[in-house]
Amino acid sequence: MHDIIKKAHELLTPALVIHNDITVKKAQGIYLEDMNGKRYMDFTSGLAVANTGHNHPEVVKAIKKQADALIHSGCMFYYEPLITLSEMLKRITPPGIDMFFFGNSGTEAVEGALKLARFYTGRQGIVAFTGCFHGRTLGSLSLTSSGTRYRRKYHSLLPSVYHSPYPYCYRCFFGQKPETCGMDCYEYLEGVFKHLLPPEETACIIIEPVLGEGGYVVPPMNFLKRLRDLCDKWEILLILDEVQSGMGRTGKWFASEHFGVIPDIMTIAKGIASGMPLSATASKKEIMSRWSPGAHGTTFGGNPVSCAAAVATIKTIENGLLKNALTVGKHAMNMLHAMKEKYDCIGDVRGLGLMIGIEFMKKGRPYADGLKKIMAHCLKNGLMLVEAGVDKNVIRLAPPLIIKKGEMEKGLEILEEGIKKAG
Repeated sequence: MHDIIKKAHELLTPALVIHNDITVKKAQGIYLEDMNGKRYMDFTSGLAVANTGHNHPEVVKAIKKQADALIHSGCMFYYEPLITLSEMLKRITPPGIDMFFFGNSGTEAVEGALKLARFYTGRQGIVAFTGCFHGRTLGSLSLTSSGTRYRRKYHSLLPSVYHSPYPYCYRCFFGQKPETCGMDCYEYLEGVFKHLLPPEETACIIIEPVLGEGGYVVPPMNFLKRLRDLCDKWEILLILDEVQSGMGRTGKWFASEHFGVIPDIMTIAKGIASGMPLSATASKKEIMSRWSPGAHGTTFGGNPVSCAAAVATIKTIENGLLKNALTVGKHAMNMLHAMKEKYDCIGDVRGLGLMIGIEFMKKGRPYADGLKKIMAHCLKNGLMLVEAGVDKNVIRLAPPLIIKKGEMEKGLEILEEGIKKAG
């Protein structure tokens, strides 16, 4: 084991999970290089963050230029990158989203969204969905339900939070089949409002438009529209958590575009600044302008360097990366569906763009042990992957949006070799 890893085990809390026992000294594009010079194809993008690839030259250039001029504000004054980024986000976010609050991380964006929803509506009730991951600070953790390990020993959490099943059709909470299902998960949500939480006391419904940590699950096309209609009926705010699914990951700027749904509030982070710490709580001006001065705030959020990186990131994605995500993503899905026909252990393949989930099952049960073997084989052979799902039996395929077809093919060939060996 490398000396850095030994020291890390001594100095860093075990609460911080480092997925792979390798030490990376540099990265470029879709490739990582360890201390021994071994290269890895990164099909994780650092948890869906490096959408433009690692160390994209235009992003690095913007960071260096801004660092030479101004690094920190602390809300003491305005600066150009903050406004430039806000204008760009207004252009690429869904229609009507036109006011922003910047933070540093996804969980901060969610905390801001919850505070805004309660402040604006004067209501307390919140509805979230099982399997979703919204963060690990106490407010966002109250919503997170992609695994009990995140919640253990932290009760009591935020009050007046209720959970409804996410429409996870492959492993339906109600044992239904997609072709015969009457949308039982939506009916369950209606039951929450009938039996537990008065809709007129509900501030918001929050959902990931594509399930992230919970297993890269794509909901039925009409589910989000029905949520939108329900929210409109009861004047409940709809929050779409696009922390993982946003910034081009699904082949569109935001996953909500695939479903034709416009949120009242949305959260953005991860891929927004190509690895620099930045997030945004975004909303309609009619909602966010009602947030009174001092009702929310930040010291480091939206720092000039991160904003400059985000501006360069958006410009880079605009240069053909949305189309590339759709094209290469479709090619990957075709290859994976062909593998599914060959290997019984692949239970399901699903995704949008370059947000693809591969679920492994054996004899009708989650095949987490097999997935560990597959991922170990892949890492040994130069392919980095990361798991997802409450049972840790799903590969979340999320390479940088710059990936080429040939690179995708090479990576999936390594994956297939691992599947063969795992049996």
